[in-house]
Amino acid sequence: MSPALQHYSTSVASHSCTKKAILSFLLVPFLFCFGIAQDTTQISNIKGDTAVKINRGLVSLNTGSQPFYPFNKKRVKLITAANVVGYGGVMVGLYATWYKNYPQSKFHVFNDLREWKQLDKMGHAYSAYAAGKASMELWRWTGMERKKRIWIGGMSGAVYQTVIEVLDGFSSEWGWSWGDIGANFIGSGLLIAQELAWNEQRIQFKWSFHRKSYIDGSLNIRSDNVFGKTTPERFLKDYNGQTYWLSTNLRSFFPHSKLPQWLQVSVGTGVEGLFGANENIDKDKDGNIKFYRPDIKRYRQWYLAPDIDLTRIKTSKKGIKVALMILNILKFPTPSLEYSNGNVKFNWFHF
Repeated sequence: MSPALQHYSTSVASHSCTKKAILSFLLVPFLFCFGIAQDTTQISNIKGDTAVKINRGLVSLNTGSQPFYPFNKKRVKLITAANVVGYGGVMVGLYATWYKNYPQSKFHVFNDLREWKQLDKMGHAYSAYAAGKASMELWRWTGMERKKRIWIGGMSGAVYQTVIEVLDGFSSEWGWSWGDIGANFIGSGLLIAQELAWNEQRIQFKWSFHRKSYIDGSLNIRSDNVFGKTTPERFLKDYNGQTYWLSTNLRSFFPHSKLPQWLQVSVGTGVEGLFGANENIDKDKDGNIKFYRPDIKRYRQWYLAPDIDLTRIKTSKKGIKVALMILNILKFPTPSLEYSNGNVKFNWFHF
């Protein structure tokens, strides 16, 4: 790989993944708050395959303990408008602040599957899952037929990000990434498969972050250059501080046990020592070394930790319910057991 390409791949992976993360984190709270906070009528915690006539409409009630709503055409129009306005606004802002400042090219493909130890792909899967989950809950609120709601809402996250991937394909600074597309559909697939099988999310995709600071000042400077200086920038771009989790609700699999309904067990993954996409070396277009730290080991981390399903906390307050649902896409801070570099260690507090 030439020096120019080394520099190019480092910037591409970081910036491309950031756009998807920005989109997801803007859409999720907007979609949740817009729809769920307006709830006025619901039928909850009804088990079994039942059909009930409500307000002259037919509502199919499926196995599970999710809330059910009568079909409402006005709500369908409202949520359709919310998606168009919300997504359209984000896309306009993204284009104005991003794409118009970079040169365009013919549609092309960029292979970034080996970069950042694939943690950026975890970010894509997570973003598709989180945005799809928000959209699915909004369509549930409209009373839309179950399978239609699952497929339309569940695929939203992948579709949102695929549109951005197309724009990347026409940008000379980036390119269409099949790895990104695959990760997007994995995230949506995890959401849809569980809804179809169980009518609930027994295995939830979550995320956590802690800002990294190093004794070695040169690493802090490098992090500022690659991942950004501010906490919001690091929040989205610093892979060394991110952890992605799959949290399993044990009571869902063992309904007759005495386990707490809110208890979850989480398996997480992260990375350490990444100061470039493929290696800890960076050169400018003329081949001059800008950063050279091959001595820093790049490695994966695996975690095991308890977690809390915030949506299982009982409350009659609508605002609190919405807040708990939004916060549930984040991993609750707890101790963790870490396996990395061939060693096992205990972390007293992991976020």
